[in-house]
Amino acid sequence: MPNSATQFAPAPPPWTLHGEGIILLYRFKKPWVESKANLPAQLQGQFKGGFGYVMLVDYSSSPVGPYHELLFIPGQFGEKKFQSITRILVSSEASTDQGRKNWGIPKETASFRWEKEKGKDHIQVELDGKKIIDTEITHGGISFPISTSLLPLRLIQTLDGKTQVTLPKGSGWGKLARVQRMEVDPQLFPDLNGIHPLVALKVNPFTIDFPIPTLLPNHE
Repeated sequence: MPNSATQFAPAPPPWTLHGEGIILLYRFKKPWVESKANLPAQLQGQFKGGFGYVMLVDYSSSPVGPYHELLFIPGQFGEKKFQSITRILVSSEASTDQGRKNWGIPKETASFRWEKEKGKDHIQVELDGKKIIDTEITHGGISFPISTSLLPLRLIQTLDGKTQVTLPKGSGWGKLARVQRMEVDPQLFPDLNGIHPLVALKVNPFTIDFPIPTLLPNHE
């Protein structure tokens, strides 16, 4: 996280971001989610299944400039089957600061190394000198349109005593991808070692809109 003394220029929502990235789609089992998915207290015992996601994103433009991102969504929670980002790393302290303030997204700032070749991405993420994830993903074939209308996101995030609902909307062009190698430090990120995604996609280009969130009443 950024130093508390650091001041960042406000970048209030809505945000429109452009870039490319990789989406890995999973179906995690409940015992794994309860023990491995970095759940905050309010999500414990609330898992309802659904698709889980790992996303690796290279934002070429955003209201706080370009940055990289690694995020994890375990699946759906609660009777209304909302989703929640339980682990997220970004390469920009401004993104960390504003993401936490704007939507309650629990971002931390990490170091990214993203090497791109034709048909392959090699991505490493480190936090405080420790490697979080090291993955190599290949992709190719015919591009096809994708959007959140097919796999909608309904995020509920609780941070610093506030609970907010955000409904991001995005679209882009995808190609099928394959995870050739995935190494994760289970102390720093949900333990994906040995778990294979149902589907892997390379999305390039894409646009995503993060709107103004809805603040929910605090029932604590």
